[in-house]
Amino acid sequence: MKPIFRANRTRAKIHGTAERPRLSVHISNAHITAQLIDDDKGVTLAYASTVGSKTTGSKTEKCALVGAEIAKKAKKAKIEKVVFDRGARLYAGRLSALADAARKEGLEF
Repeated sequence: MKPIFRANRTRAKIHGTAERPRLSVHISNAHITAQLIDDDKGVTLAYASTVGSKTTGSKTEKCALVGAEIAKKAKKAKIEKVVFDRGARLYAGRLSALADAARKEGLEF
């Protein structure tokens, strides 16, 4: 099955609101990106990424750093609960590390 079909199937069931935005995660070969998105207004509320940072370590460690960073930015924006959007990736490995780090910082999903 092509990844785009899996992503569309996942996103059809997920919708972010102002009270409970969508935590969208993208993991490429080089970088990790996480966004909190309000789908009602179509705006990004918070954003964390490894682009432009000098982080070192494995990609799993970088995912954990991005997860903690997005949770801290969500707290600043007074967001406690989110809907997790894994996109086309299966929930394992790097994606799991990002989610666990975000939960450890106090984000609920």
